[in-house]
Amino acid sequence: MLKKLFFSIVVPTYARPEQLATCLESLTHLDYPGDRFEVIVVDDGSPNPLNEVVKPFQAQLTIQLIRQDNAGPASARNTGAYHAGGDFLIFIDDDCQIHPNSLKVIATYFHDHPEVLLGGDTINKLSDNIYSAASQLLLDYLYSYYNADCHQPSFFTSNNMALARDKFQQIGGFNTNFSLAAAEDREFCDRWLHQGNKMIYIPEVTVYHAHQLTLKTFCFQHFNYGCGAFRFYQARTQGTNENIKVEPIKFYLNLLRYPFVQKSSQPEILLTILFLISQFANVAGFFRQQWYQLGSKVTDIKI
Repeated sequence: MLKKLFFSIVVPTYARPEQLATCLESLTHLDYPGDRFEVIVVDDGSPNPLNEVVKPFQAQLTIQLIRQDNAGPASARNTGAYHAGGDFLIFIDDDCQIHPNSLKVIATYFHDHPEVLLGGDTINKLSDNIYSAASQLLLDYLYSYYNADCHQPSFFTSNNMALARDKFQQIGGFNTNFSLAAAEDREFCDRWLHQGNKMIYIPEVTVYHAHQLTLKTFCFQHFNYGCGAFRFYQARTQGTNENIKVEPIKFYLNLLRYPFVQKSSQPEILLTILFLISQFANVAGFFRQQWYQLGSKVTDIKI
């Protein structure tokens, strides 16, 4: 009989009390012994305290609420991991709901592969919102591209990943130079692989993502992704003579075709237009961050 593993589920949150409550509600339905996991909610400096959101779940979950000054989700996850008592960490976001069977599936994999980084599947819960649908479809495309080799995936999002706590500490946690929810997970996975570690993709581990977007917030989100992309390439090439490399043209051509080869309740042409908008916003964010970094260096020299 397999020993029941002990997990720490880390949920970073900022000013989304309703989404957080829904997320915590999903954790009460996990098909796993309640004494074998804990929940650590890290409030990343929300304007209003979240005690009243967390309090109703204290009777159903082993849960603690930690508050820190606003520093971004990467820092919040590191804070949660620091306070974790579990042998294994599970990271999800406050606007996600986890499938009840997820911990069982994760535990089975960790019994055989305790040293790997596990990543699951993310499903858009707001299929009627075209901006949320487009954002998720873009993520699906990135998964199909970076994880084309099922035996060696290279990218998991931080709203659905799990690993041993000691391995997380060894690698140094998330890079807190990524102050936005943008590319900190990509940098973490890249660093993980660079140190000779392995990743396993488990589509049965499912989270449902309910990120309500408008055209404005969709553009802003992908602008931030562009900022994060520059920081990712900067971190990756630091201390080397390696130049920043962009994806081949085939990557972008297949990206624009993707809405037409995937089933969606939204019109393919509108999704393709949003894909284009996302790439323009991404490029704008990339060069904005590059300009900002260059400006900072010039200022430092003058001083």
